[in-house]
Amino acid sequence: MSAGTKLAEWVWEAESIGARVARVTLAPATALFSAIVSSRNSRFDEALSGATGVSYRVRETVLPAISVGNLTVGGTGKTPLAAWCVRELRRRGARPAIVLRGYGDDEWRVHSLLNPGVPVVVAKDRLMGIAQASASGANCVVLDDAFQHRRASRRADIVLMSADRWTGTCRLLPSGPFREPMSALRRATTVVITAKAATSAQIETLERAVKAAAPESAISVVRLTLGALQLATSIPQPGADGSLKGRKLDQSGLLDRDVSWLAGRKLVAVSAIGDPASFLAQLRAAGAFVTHQRFSDHHSFSAGEAASIARSAQQTDGVICTLKDAVKLGPIWPRVAPPLWYVSQQVVVERGASALDRALARVLVNPK
Repeated sequence: MSAGTKLAEWVWEAESIGARVARVTLAPATALFSAIVSSRNSRFDEALSGATGVSYRVRETVLPAISVGNLTVGGTGKTPLAAWCVRELRRRGARPAIVLRGYGDDEWRVHSLLNPGVPVVVAKDRLMGIAQASASGANCVVLDDAFQHRRASRRADIVLMSADRWTGTCRLLPSGPFREPMSALRRATTVVITAKAATSAQIETLERAVKAAAPESAISVVRLTLGALQLATSIPQPGADGSLKGRKLDQSGLLDRDVSWLAGRKLVAVSAIGDPASFLAQLRAAGAFVTHQRFSDHHSFSAGEAASIARSAQQTDGVICTLKDAVKLGPIWPRVAPPLWYVSQQVVVERGASALDRALARVLVNPK
């Protein structure tokens, strides 16, 4: 993990005197960031109300869009929820595409594997990305991480909040991980509370905070659970067009291991994700004995790092990571090494399924 990531998390999360002093020192920068966010949102709100002469305008898109986003910097489960939305839209007869900013070299590859055959468009300009999706044959789009990208109109905004990471305090950047205040949830069509290892009490605490900040917003609760273990070395590599190249993804299930296999296993967990603590908690709740090697979110692994991880896993049952890391580690994993397993997060809607249904239905009205 980089020094910058360590410092940021210390400032955001620690309750030591030093961390508190750092937050006080950063208060002017946080106040400036808050003012900029507020001014920007006010201009977009004016544009949506029909005001003329405003510099920030919401542009109509060539395809109906639904956004899956959040208020914080990473770690809420956007990728699995966005992929779930794609599957649901396909199940209902639509031809969706994924449009995303594409931080690092992992997000678009993960989407290509989670929904083979679905166009995945990487574009900083969401409007151009939606136009590319239309040209590829899609008739609607799911925008991954676009809540703050308000230039592109959308028919629904799904906003995620993590119960695992909720501390009861909303501190804006740089004093905390929040990109917007909790009041921004009033723009959401549906607020989705995600939970990996969070308890029912943690979920209820966050739900009360959401209701206090956005009383009119619909709320859903989604549990993210570990899927079956699969070998990362069997992952085919998607090409630039999103199609799968080389080895075919194993469909037999012969190489898979059920989550119950984790019980009593000694494993090295590797993570370069936004919320590694919850991932570790899931593994330990399944009965695994894990040691952890953590890297910064979106870290690009080198062959040397892969070899070092493999050496550290001698005398264990292998290495385990998420799909987000497996797409980068799999191709460079040493030929003679302990197995490299990965798990994907499975979406289980515990409450508020109707709210998600209504959000998806908005996209399905008169698709082209």
